[in-house]
Parts: sequence; C-alpha cells; structure tokens
Amino acid sequence: MKTDIQSIQYQPAGQFEATRFEKVHNVIFNDSKQGSLQVAREISNLIRDRSNKGQKCVLGLATGSSPVKVYEELVRLHREEGLSFQNVVTFNLDEYHPMERSNIQSYHYFMHQHLFDHVDISESNVHIPDGTVPSHKVQEYCKDYERKIEEAGGLDFQLLGIGRTGHIGFNEPGSHHNSATRDITLDHVTRIDAASTFKGVENVPRKAITMGIGTIKKAKRIVLLAWGQNKAEVIRETIEGKISSEVPATYLQEHENTTFVLDKEAAALLTRIDTPWLVRNCDWTKDLTHKAVVWLSQKQEKPILQLTDKDYNDTGMSDLLSSEQSSYEINIRTFNRLQHTITGWPGGKPNADDTNRPERAEPEKKKVIIFSPHPDDDVISMGGTFDRLVSQGHEVHIVYQTSGNIAVADHEVLKAAEVANLIGPTEIFAQVTQDIKGKTDKDYDSVLVRKVKGSIRRSESYGATRYLGIPDSQVHFLDLPFYETGTIKKNPLGKEDIDMMMGIIEEIKPHQIYAAGDLADPHGTHRVCLEALFASLDILKSKPFMKECWVWLYRGAWHEWETHEIEMAVPMSPAQVLRKRKAIFFHQTQKDGVMFQGEDLREFWVRAEDRNKETALRYQSLGLASYAAMEAFVRYDFNKE
Repeated sequence: MKTDIQSIQYQPAGQFEATRFEKVHNVIFNDSKQGSLQVAREISNLIRDRSNKGQKCVLGLATGSSPVKVYEELVRLHREEGLSFQNVVTFNLDEYHPMERSNIQSYHYFMHQHLFDHVDISESNVHIPDGTVPSHKVQEYCKDYERKIEEAGGLDFQLLGIGRTGHIGFNEPGSHHNSATRDITLDHVTRIDAASTFKGVENVPRKAITMGIGTIKKAKRIVLLAWGQNKAEVIRETIEGKISSEVPATYLQEHENTTFVLDKEAAALLTRIDTPWLVRNCDWTKDLTHKAVVWLSQKQEKPILQLTDKDYNDTGMSDLLSSEQSSYEINIRTFNRLQHTITGWPGGKPNADDTNRPERAEPEKKKVIIFSPHPDDDVISMGGTFDRLVSQGHEVHIVYQTSGNIAVADHEVLKAAEVANLIGPTEIFAQVTQDIKGKTDKDYDSVLVRKVKGSIRRSESYGATRYLGIPDSQVHFLDLPFYETGTIKKNPLGKEDIDMMMGIIEEIKPHQIYAAGDLADPHGTHRVCLEALFASLDILKSKPFMKECWVWLYRGAWHEWETHEIEMAVPMSPAQVLRKRKAIFFHQTQKDGVMFQGEDLREFWVRAEDRNKETALRYQSLGLASYAAMEAFVRYDFNKE
C-alpha cells in the first residue's frame, strides 16, 4: 500500500520540533506493535533505574485495547530478561461502577489477566479503583485513593489511552483541569465504544470511578497511546486544537513531559501528514501531487479541470507550479489518473488495451479469491464487484476467515432451537437451550452454543453466495483458530492460522485476491485477518504462481478509502445496488440491532449503500462521470513490502 507517512524514531520529549500546528510532542510508528515495544522498553528502563537506586517505581496504568501489547512485552521482559516488579507500585486510572472484581469486564480482571498474574509484583502494591464501593462511600474512597498516590511519592510514569470523546481515564467532556479522583457519568459515545465487550450498550455501566485530570497531570512523565483510524480525528483535535474541557486530553498540552505514541492510522489527520504543503515546502512526488490536487478540488468545491493558478497560490501550493508545468497541465494529469481508476471490468477486460486500466486483460478468465474476515464482509464491502466478477465468467472462490459466531445473539440460537424441536425434539438442542438460559453475564458461550452460532452464519453465507451464482464447492470456511475463543478477546495470530491461509491460496492458485483492508480497530478481527494474509503472501511470494497474482484491498462497513488512494473504482448501476442489498439481506442475524453496531445506528446494508453512493458523488464532484454507486479498492504490492 502507498503511504506518505514515515515512521519516526522514538525520542525524549525535549528533542521534538513541533510544527506551528502541533502543541504536544508525538512520535509515529508503522504499527502499534513497534510503538508498544518502545513504550515497554521505556517503562522497563525506568523500573530498573529505580531498582538500582533502591527506590520504588510508581506507575499509573491504563486499560482497554491500546496498552495490551505494552503489557505483553513487559511480561516477556520479566520472563525472558529478568525484569522484576518487586519495586513497582501501580495505580490504575479507572474502573466501572458498580462492578464486581470477578466480572470478566472489570478492569481488575483485565489487569490481572494481562499483567499482574504474570509478573512478580506484590499484590499489596497494586491499586485499582474498587467498583464495589457503595455509592454513599465513593467520595470518601476517592479521597483515600488520592492520599495513597501522594504517600507513594506521586506517579513517576502515567500510561494513557484516549477515547473518541477525547477522554483520558474516564474524564469525559466537561471535566475540570484540576479535577481529582471521583465518580463520573460516562458519555454515551464512550458507552457505545464499550458495547462490543459488554454484548450490547444496554449492558455497559453508566458510571465509573476515575483519576482526575489534575491527578494525571501531576505525573512526572506521561505517555499516551493511540492506535487506528478511529482515533485520528480526536488525535488531531488534541494535538493541534485549543485547550478545552470539551476535549479533556487537550489539557496535556500544559504538561511539560508528555509524548503521544501513534501508529500511522491514528496520525493520519495531523496537518504535517495529511496536508504537508500547509506546513513546509514539499518534494512533489506524483502521489503527493495527486493527493494535493484532489484535496484542492474538494476544498475549492470546483471540478479538477476548473482549478486555476490562483487556487493553487491561495492555498499554500504555489511551489507546485513552475515554469515547466501550469495548473492546467497538473489538472489534466490528475483528472486522467482518476479516470483510469474507473472500470466495469474488475477482473480485466478481455481483448482490450489494458495500458490505462487498473487490471490486466489476460488471462481472460481468472481464478479469484475473496477473503472475508466475517461471513458477511464480502457482500457488504464488495457485493457489486463480487457480482460483476461472477457475471463476467471468472472462477470466484469465497473464503470466510472466521466463523463470526460471537456476533450471533442468543435469541437467534433459541429461535433455531425452537424450530428444530418443533420438527423433532433432540438432545442437542435441548442442551443448547439449557446452556443459553443458564448463562450469566460472567459466562462464555459453551462449545456447543458456539458451534450452533457458527452454523447459523454458515447457512446465511451459503444463501448469499448461491444468490450471486457461486457453487458451494467454491465457498470455503477456514474458522481460523485465533478467533475461536468464545470471547471478545482473541488469541494472537499463530502458525496454524497462517498455515491455513497459505493452504487455501496454494490450492486455488489465484490470479486475483481481494481482502479487507479496514484497519480502523488495531486489535479487531479485520486487522488480524489481514496480518494473516500478509504473512502468508510473504512466505508464498517466491512461488511461480504468485508472480501472476494481484492483491486488491477493500474497506468494510465503517470507512472508505480516500479518493486519492483509490486505484480501482467499480461503478454500480441501480439494479446492481439492489442485487447487493438482497445479498446482504441473507445475513439475517446481522440485520436488525446487531451486537456490534458501534456508534452508527444505520443497518449495515444502509451504511454500505450510503458509502458507495458517497464514493460516486465524490468522483462526480471532481468532474468525472456520474454513477449510482461505486466500490473502491487499493492494490497491495506484496513484493515491495
């Protein structure tokens, strides 16, 4: 994939030279793993330094997905490199209230699962807000928590994540910059973001106990982690915006020893990354020029071919113009490049000049793999292209990477069990019913229930693929082991996962591979499935058949590629939009009020249609042809990575 972002070496805060837009020291890594390793190394060095001096090391710790890899590395350093936590005292940022410690959603459970149970820290040195404190005693408890931090000598190091509301800890919008540890009512967006782990927003607690902004700012050193595209907007607001209680993380601009550690996706909207021509003179590569002209057209609300020298000069792009190229020439090149991305032949047009087409004309009939992380991503994200590939005679194989069983609600299983028992009572479905009705909020699904849920999603997938004309023999279910935990938390990607991916690729020997490139959640299933593909391609790329294989990445129901990134845009007629909708409808368990809806309350088929229409409108606004809808793809060149 193309990127304008280069990883920046981790460095002490004092060495950072911010642009005029940036008010917080930040460093950018290629991915969350690289950043996490560096943060873990800083923490381990601090622990060892304090230990050598006979001093305690007082750490403020965070929960959530962001610090997981940091904790994994600290555990590894303890096991393999002798890092001791005997001198470490910890204070966690927050906890839901009310919340039992034994509840699998509690931060007490999280911290022991990811760190404390695996290192030699004394239990008496571990402090996590108590979610069982009676409401009338919370205020007194919070004051005592503050006293304990002070008695420990204050926080030497505070690790933070950031929520989409800009909260740090659970300091929601409106929090005061001098606030101390207290109880707080959670913002609706925060509760929505937590809904997946609680299996529905209605199950997310409405209140929490949190360290205050003032408490956090007293830490000698603060490191904030942010991974993924979902965090890009709030990171830009926090680093470049004004200090405001509406974005509590902006208070960190006042702290003299704070570093934001970001991956490429989280940093993508920073001005120096997104629009570097507003910051400095640029090396105007073809890709950067293309991005800038598309941006300029959208900003000026003018078709590309109508942009003038004045438009360039007025928006900080005067250095792009030179005696050798006028705005007209730049406009023409940009327009042509965009026009050449549009094709009604995603598998290549036979017997045609493919010089300016995104795909090759030969071979005329291609073997195609569409990898789908969940059993509906194929039709939600590229159902129109899927339909086009089949109708144009290509041999299309659908490979569902995970079972998707965790996204099936219990009532759907009970409904299936009731239908089965009406036909003829069976011990299996009697057991399924018993397992579900006897389950509490603290329990995982039984193996039998997970099997039934996975089978429901398989049957829905077959309905969609049959509707689009795929024989069952070309539909494959991998059920990758990393996913099959029965919980929201998945296992790390393993050798067995990669071997299964390689096996299906070697079996089919495709000319085209389509895969989900939606990395909005750095710890989500889509990312792990893509990592499995990339790892497989890296091993297989020397195989002769791989020389003829091209990889195209689509985006999921959450985001679309930026216009300047798109390398293939497949138009859809109104009739094809309708066929795609019908294919999505076969996934009935994911249609109404699904478990992982997120903050967007639209159904997935509505999201997909709106997104496809928006892509077409963006092309139209740039001066290109008008279509009902478009699906977009970016080519991944595995030989260059």
